[in-house]
Amino acid sequence: MNLLTVSDKECNRVYSPQIKGRFKDVDLAIGCGDLSYFYLEYIISSLDIPLYFVRGNHASEVEYGYGGFRTAPWGAVDLHKKVLRDSETGLLLAGIEGSLNYNQGDHQYTQWQMWMMTLQLVPALIWNKIRYGRFLDVFITHAPPWGIHDQEDRAHQGVKAFKWLIRTFQPAYHIHGHIHVYHPGVITETTLGNTQVINTYGFRKIKFEGEKQARPLAEQLKN
Repeated sequence: MNLLTVSDKECNRVYSPQIKGRFKDVDLAIGCGDLSYFYLEYIISSLDIPLYFVRGNHASEVEYGYGGFRTAPWGAVDLHKKVLRDSETGLLLAGIEGSLNYNQGDHQYTQWQMWMMTLQLVPALIWNKIRYGRFLDVFITHAPPWGIHDQEDRAHQGVKAFKWLIRTFQPAYHIHGHIHVYHPGVITETTLGNTQVINTYGFRKIKFEGEKQARPLAEQLKN
C-alpha cells in the first residue's frame, strides 16, 4: 500500500488540480503537523482517503474558512495520545503531537511530559501484539526522536521517549516533521533497528510493504 505523508510546508505538487493523478494509488494520508486545516481537508476531499494527523507546535487553535470555523481539519482523525487501527488498510497507528517546550507556547512539552504521554500508549501497543501479532506499524509525531534528524537548539531537539518507543516496539516507520529541510545534504531517512525514521518535511510518498488488509491474529490462526 502507499502512504502520502505531509508536514510543515504546503507544496504545490499536493495542493494542485493534478493531485488525483499524482497520488491516485495512495491508500492513506498522514499529517505530521504545522499545516493549515484547509490543506489537510483538500487532501481528504480530493483523494477520498482517510487522513490521520498530529498537531505541530505552530498549530492554530481555530481556523476560519469555507463553512465557518473549525478546531481541527474536517474529516481527519487526531492521533494524539491514541493507538488506532485503520479499518481499510489494517495499519496500526499511534501518535504524539507537538515539540519540546522552548517558549511556553501551545503544543509544547517537557521531556518528562513527552515520556508520560508516550508511556500512556504502552497498554494499547501490548494489546495490538496480542490481537494482531505486532505492536505498531507507523508511529506519527511532529518532533523527531532524540539524536535522529534533530538539532541542538531547544526548539528542535529530539524527544528521548520517542527513541525508546522505537527501540522497544520496532514499528516499520516513524514519520515526523518539525525539522525544515533547506538543502539536499540534510539527512531525512535513518534506520534504527527495524524502524525507518523519516522526516516528511513537505511531502513524501511511502510504499508500505505489507498486507493491504492486516487481519487480527485470531482470524489468521483460524485460517
